[in-house]
Amino acid sequence: MDQERTSQEITSLVGREVYSTNGVFVGEIEDIKLDLGTEIVTGLALREPNEELFGGQVRGTRGILIPYRWVRAVGDVVLVNDVVERLETPEEEGEEVVA
Repeated sequence: MDQERTSQEITSLVGREVYSTNGVFVGEIEDIKLDLGTEIVTGLALREPNEELFGGQVRGTRGILIPYRWVRAVGDVVLVNDVVERLETPEEEGEEVVA
């Protein structure tokens, strides 16, 4: 795959809003976590995450990192599994809270 085209596609994700498949706002993409060896996106760093979904876990943090495997569709917005709506603590699903 053309590396320049891939870089443009990846950076175009920054700034897009993320919603669950049930239509609940999750956050906005601030950065992408990339495995440089394989050039595969492994996570999405979200800023201003929905406090109703993540509760006190996100207060005072810069954002959260969600696994890319949760992504179901990418378009004008990014849709992720509704698993984010069922999280009780970020550690339960391999999610990281970025301080």
